[in-house]
Amino acid sequence: MTTKRSPARERLLDAADRLFYAEGVHTVGIDRIIEEAGVAKGSLFYNFSGKDELVAAYLDGRGERRRARIERHTAGLTDPVAKLLAVFDALAEAVAESGFRGCAFANAAAEASGPDSVEAVALRRYRGWFDELVLSFATEAGYADPAGVAERVRLLYDGAVANTQLDANRGAVAVARQMAELVLTTAPRN
Repeated sequence: MTTKRSPARERLLDAADRLFYAEGVHTVGIDRIIEEAGVAKGSLFYNFSGKDELVAAYLDGRGERRRARIERHTAGLTDPVAKLLAVFDALAEAVAESGFRGCAFANAAAEASGPDSVEAVALRRYRGWFDELVLSFATEAGYADPAGVAERVRLLYDGAVANTQLDANRGAVAVARQMAELVLTTAPRN
């Protein structure tokens, strides 16, 4: 029985995802990714123009998985307040995964060489999507100041991510969710 190997692009992305997330995008060189993926060097340059494009693809993949996780947790919910709280449930699922090392975007952006780097651009793209999502839920809920409510929810979310990563406090997400619930029940509505 023979097993079919996955395409080189997929193997490169899998290796990049594991190594970049665990060790950092600037710590891991392309030779290590090529070796881990078990592909020829030419395969990297056939599939990607270079390391920057591979980093961008890695972060795009992380973003797609995060969006899918949040969509799974908000699917079927009609109450926008429940949708806002479900964002924390999605985060709790991510934090529970083995090898959780915080936000891939924030980690990569911390290593970025400047505001126009691939890492910084990917962070802004992800943050833009997340900001719009939270604001849309807050607006749909009819808060008098939806931007202010969304800002508080994002701050609690970010704090939970940071606390979980920095202090290995897996309970931070539950606390942040409780605080978000307090914000959402006390904020004035139209």
